[in-house]
Amino acid sequence: MDTLSNETWVLIADGEKALFLVNEGDGEYPVLRVRHEEQQENPSDREQSANRPGRQHQRVGEGRSAYDDTDWHELAKERFADHLAELLYERAHRGAFDRIVLVAAPKILAELRSKIHKEVADRVVGEVPKTLTNHPVDEIEKILLSELG
Repeated sequence: MDTLSNETWVLIADGEKALFLVNEGDGEYPVLRVRHEEQQENPSDREQSANRPGRQHQRVGEGRSAYDDTDWHELAKERFADHLAELLYERAHRGAFDRIVLVAAPKILAELRSKIHKEVADRVVGEVPKTLTNHPVDEIEKILLSELG
């Protein structure tokens, strides 16, 4: 069966934006249409961090060391992957799609893969580890043809 057959969904995601597309064409000539868009505001870590890292006195000697500060930007990306996994589960459970191709930055794809429910995982027919969220749809079609061909 062709990976990008008619009615196959394609999720294009990075850590802040996701496009849900559906193929209205076929595997040879895909025609992707945007079905839904999700976006999250995720300022840089510098903008989200208010304080300097905390300090701790050494038990031995007179030195002090800094605690590692939380990377809020990365944390928001992980939470966005959680959110996408939930959306995919809801839609799969409702029967909105039978087949889906996941396209995301490698780190986000790995995060999604670890979080998606079995009901969604069983419908994944392809994965592309690339960031394509800012590409025009016709370019996405060409890239997917070459990557999944």
